[in-house]
Amino acid sequence: MDATLILIDSDAELARARALVDRLWESDEAADIARLQTQARLIAAYEDSKWPRRPPSTADLIRHLMDQHGLTRADMVPILGTPSRVSEVLQGKKGLSMAMVQRLRARFHIPADLLLPPQESASRPTKRAAA
Repeated sequence: MDATLILIDSDAELARARALVDRLWESDEAADIARLQTQARLIAAYEDSKWPRRPPSTADLIRHLMDQHGLTRADMVPILGTPSRVSEVLQGKKGLSMAMVQRLRARFHIPADLLLPPQESASRPTKRAAA
């Protein structure tokens, strides 16, 4: 095959690049394997820039864990508190207390940092703000 790679800056070029990867997939030639790897990286870079991944919300994560473990809202009461608190947490209206994080961590064997909101970097006050 020829030695071209497709630089991707549109969905049409993305489709062409994917078709090229499909053709290169069957080759055993070292040059084609190198092209395949490079083109796959270009595809991944385009997709990451066009559709960036965002972490799931805490409520989404808890609903997923409940689904994976076959749990109901009633099963979450010992972990999250009252039925109304379970509802508020699953709707994203209330955050988790440290006690809830510890109980979720113990129940599902997951790292606590998955359940904690991301820390915002503390910014230093400007001279105007200090004055």
